[in-house]
Amino acid sequence: MRGPLVTLAVLLALTGSLGAGPGDAPPLPDRMADTGGGSQLITAQAPDTGSTTGTATWWERRGGAWAAAGSAPARFGARGLAEGATRRQGTNTTPTGLYDLPYAFGIEEAPAGTASRYRRVTDRSWWCQDNESTSYNRWVEPLPADCRAEEAEHLAAYRPQYTHALVIGFNYDRPVRGRGAGIFLHVNGRGATAGCVSVPADAMAAILAWADPGRRPHIAVGTDSGPTAITRY
Repeated sequence: MRGPLVTLAVLLALTGSLGAGPGDAPPLPDRMADTGGGSQLITAQAPDTGSTTGTATWWERRGGAWAAAGSAPARFGARGLAEGATRRQGTNTTPTGLYDLPYAFGIEEAPAGTASRYRRVTDRSWWCQDNESTSYNRWVEPLPADCRAEEAEHLAAYRPQYTHALVIGFNYDRPVRGRGAGIFLHVNGRGATAGCVSVPADAMAAILAWADPGRRPHIAVGTDSGPTAITRY
């Protein structure tokens, strides 16, 4: 769909689906300009760019139509959301946009049914966020000499967040220095994130068991309305 944007709240009201369960929700992916060419999609949606909470819903094509497979509360960056194309590193904002999900990882073993490539965290596992490093926005083992420890995440130290996680392909294929690094879909911590999307532990396990690499799952991060409305992707 490439016509005028319709917000999720308005569509729910028009269809009488406010308060309905995930299976009764209208097919949000059908209202998007693109779903990444796959048949599985996660939408992570906040009321507006200043919000730190919202909803994650995972959708799949069934018999030629989109249907919701599950839904859970979601958390976003401590300073809300920002347009992915212009976001700056260190702003504690979650980048909006449509992204692939390159692989999964975690401190614990993969949940039963996980089909995505899964990388187990060890004490030697780091995510480099150093703008001066050749390993910028990459998993490294061990920490290379050109990536400063204070500019990297020691993945094993982030429990429960990285108990299970999916890499979000923001600024990943061709990293732009200063745009941001280490954006994941992961398990909830104590509150808002530093820029990732987080969900409860049981929801994260369910998403990993649901995601099928053969169906090219993507994630769309956005808001109910405005320039970052999720229906624009």
